[in-house]
Amino acid sequence: MRRLGARLGRKDFDIILVERNHTHVWKPLLHEVAAGSLDANLDEVGYRGHGHRWGYRFFYGSLEAIDRTARQVTVAPIFDDDGSELVGRHRLRYDYLVIAIGSVSNDFGTPGVKDHCLFLEDRHQADRFRLKLLNHCLRVSRTVSADPSDDAFVDIAIVGGGATGVELAAELYNAASSLRHYGLEVFDETRLRVTLIEAGPRILPALPDALAKAAHQELEALGVRVLAKTAVSEATEKGLRFATGEQIHADICVWAAGVQGANILGELDGLEVARSRQLVVLPTLQTSRDERIFAIGDCCFFKPDGAGGPVPPRAQAAHQMASTAYRNILHLIAGETPEAFVYRDKGSLVSLSRFSTVGSLMGNLVGGRMAIEGRLARMIYVSLYRMHLVAIHGWIKGLALILVGHVNRVVRPRLKLH
Repeated sequence: MRRLGARLGRKDFDIILVERNHTHVWKPLLHEVAAGSLDANLDEVGYRGHGHRWGYRFFYGSLEAIDRTARQVTVAPIFDDDGSELVGRHRLRYDYLVIAIGSVSNDFGTPGVKDHCLFLEDRHQADRFRLKLLNHCLRVSRTVSADPSDDAFVDIAIVGGGATGVELAAELYNAASSLRHYGLEVFDETRLRVTLIEAGPRILPALPDALAKAAHQELEALGVRVLAKTAVSEATEKGLRFATGEQIHADICVWAAGVQGANILGELDGLEVARSRQLVVLPTLQTSRDERIFAIGDCCFFKPDGAGGPVPPRAQAAHQMASTAYRNILHLIAGETPEAFVYRDKGSLVSLSRFSTVGSLMGNLVGGRMAIEGRLARMIYVSLYRMHLVAIHGWIKGLALILVGHVNRVVRPRLKLH
């Protein structure tokens, strides 16, 4: 949106963003918001102010339907907390439409997951997790204060050994170690028990074996119980049940085991969807049945020729797709032929909070991977967010926000406790 608005402006073009949230938070940092290590109020971007600055209009609402013949999108009505309708259902016309609604968690039909597990798909869910975590930490702190011999713990189960699950597990121990400085004098990381469950043979399947093993060892050193080759058969009010019949207790269950497209993607006026409920696109990222509609990011299914599988639902893929879609819209406006999208795997980085960072760089750019760990990996991981700030705000404001971030780490509390 920023690049389109800056390039085309408001005089001859009407660029509209329809979004169900008022603000933007970088999704790879949601695990830090959930643990309280990151105050999203300081890092979020308000769409109205951002749109005013960069030349696009923001409409608060959710996509409900598409009329491809009339070239219109239907925006669902907006309701107040008491159920009263604030804004009725309305339609917006388009010449070119970009669908980038992301993905939702895939529970694989596992009984009880929707009712008893938390997800980390957006800011609201991360805030909900943080409040439940603090409540259970307070419960244990009060219990131990009343009876120091009481063997009370906060038990957290995380299903999914990908980047989200691993990063959340480590961040929880980082947050727990600081709680004693913020009113929970008798609570620390020793009162936290985290179990990370992965159905596959090992955690972090996107990383080389050696790095995944290093991350596994680091997690166990922190106190995380890592269970690989363990499938969850049911989630209950008291915890999880495995396919082997074993049960574990959990005060909080987090489901981070995979993603799929939202249900609405299969209801968009005949647009083709894959089995994963993602919109099928051409090499130019135009949908297979309507060349005026683009799909990018997690909601997009694109399998390059000769590739073993589709482009993975990762932040770097979404960023690269956005750049290609931007250029292709300009090509179409100018009457030129759109270009094909080429995915360049730049590797993966996984942050284990302040304890460690592991990853691999370059990906297929050099025909192999370069494994990195420690301070170098952490520095590169942090730089990714800084690059995101520059992409969102431009160089001047982006660099200013990076400087403000350094100041906030000194003057602000380490944890967000409300």
